[in-house]
Amino acid sequence: MELVSVIVMAALAIVLLVIFFKIIKLPLKLLLKLALSAVMGFLALFVLNFAGSFFGISLSLTWLNAIITGVLGVPGVILLLLFKYLL
Repeated sequence: MELVSVIVMAALAIVLLVIFFKIIKLPLKLLLKLALSAVMGFLALFVLNFAGSFFGISLSLTWLNAIITGVLGVPGVILLLLFKYLL
C-alpha cells in the first residue's frame, strides 16, 4: 500500500510541476525578451555616447532616458535622439 501511494504522489507532483511550468512559461519568455531589449538598448546608448562624442552627439543618462531605453531598447535610443535633436 505504501509503495502505491508514493508512486501516486510522485506522479501527481510531476503533473503539478508540468502545469506550473506551462503557466509561467509565457511570462518568463516575456521577461527574458524585455531583459534582452533592455541590454541591447543600454549597449546602444553606451556606443552612441562613446562614438557620438567625436561628432557632438550624446544622450545623458537620466532616469527617464534609462526607463525609455530599458523598455523600448534600440528604438528607444533612436526615439530619444529624435526628441533631443528635432524638437
